[in-house]
Amino acid sequence: MRQSLKYSFSFFFLLSLFFVQAQEKTTTTSVQQDVTITETKTVTPIKKNTEKKLEAVKTDTIKPKTDRYGLIVGVDAYKATRSIYDSDYKGIAFVGDYRLTKKHYLFGEIGNENITIDDSQLNTTTKGSYAKVGFDYNAYTNWLDMENLITVGMRYGFSTFSEQLNSYDIYNPNPYFGQAPTVASGEIHNGLTASWAEVAAGVNVKVFNNVYVGISLQLKILVTNVEPTGFENLYIPGFNRTYDGNFGAGFNYTVSYFVPIYKKKVIPKKVAPKK
Repeated sequence: MRQSLKYSFSFFFLLSLFFVQAQEKTTTTSVQQDVTITETKTVTPIKKNTEKKLEAVKTDTIKPKTDRYGLIVGVDAYKATRSIYDSDYKGIAFVGDYRLTKKHYLFGEIGNENITIDDSQLNTTTKGSYAKVGFDYNAYTNWLDMENLITVGMRYGFSTFSEQLNSYDIYNPNPYFGQAPTVASGEIHNGLTASWAEVAAGVNVKVFNNVYVGISLQLKILVTNVEPTGFENLYIPGFNRTYDGNFGAGFNYTVSYFVPIYKKKVIPKKVAPKK
């Protein structure tokens, strides 16, 4: 009897140990599963939120680049200052560039000149107005938001003017008995016209916001030149001195202001991948 009780007690003791061990395994596995589930649920949304915030910051800070288009209007400072210190000259000129594309500009110039030339044999006064139209090509590639210009271009000019002969000296190839006295004339020739073509090169630099300072050189050739009978045009407004020929030269020193009209978005060029 005692032995049977002893064996039955041992059997129940082992069975209880087996149930306890099985219960511990189930609890540990359930806890591990709960932990992994909660970790995946909490980590993944945080990453997504941070990525969305970074993308929003990038889109807010990066702005598209734009080019400004408009009119650059200015005055020829050389003619204006010469009118102050030169008593034989009065003149004014206004210049303008209108931006058509990123590299091409439409050019225009109007002016008025009154100049007295005292040559060795003649003293004349020329009065008149002129206009020039043409185009410029900007050969300079600007960095970032710079808007400087290095231009080459062509123009066609037209002038209407009058020529007054103030006085002249009679040419004497053998002045043995002395030089003849100067003859005062005052003869005026009105309705004179001339036209020419020119090639120009210049630089226009932005020194302040929308304020430019520029310099330009021109080489010119006469196309038409209406002269009075028995007299030559020594000076043509807009063309300058003729020097007994059809070629001339010019110079401008301008101070201009840029008037923006509209902006155009810059589309970056697509670079083809190298093979």
